[in-house]
Amino acid sequence: MFDSKKWFQLSLSEQMANIGSEVIRAVKWHNKGEKEHKEKALERALELFDLTLSDKKWKNRAKEIARMREVVCDFFYGGNKYRSDLPSFDNYFSYFAIAARLHT
Repeated sequence: MFDSKKWFQLSLSEQMANIGSEVIRAVKWHNKGEKEHKEKALERALELFDLTLSDKKWKNRAKEIARMREVVCDFFYGGNKYRSDLPSFDNYFSYFAIAARLHT
């Protein structure tokens, strides 16, 4: 469980970069067939998505955040209709990581 008070002090770039780290970790475990590790990383990622969605500062970005959560869930639990893969997740989340590093 993450401390929402600390989480809400982070910028959107920092929040999304942290989510991305967990998503990418989950994809890597998935690709290695490590179900237990994948599930733990995915659970953390979804918890962080939900925390970010509950952060009132990002209400104008909620649609994008919720869509990315949907894409992640589709990759792991749906039919992967968005045709996601590790490079696509890495590409999306890397911009947030770069922005977070530039502003800290």
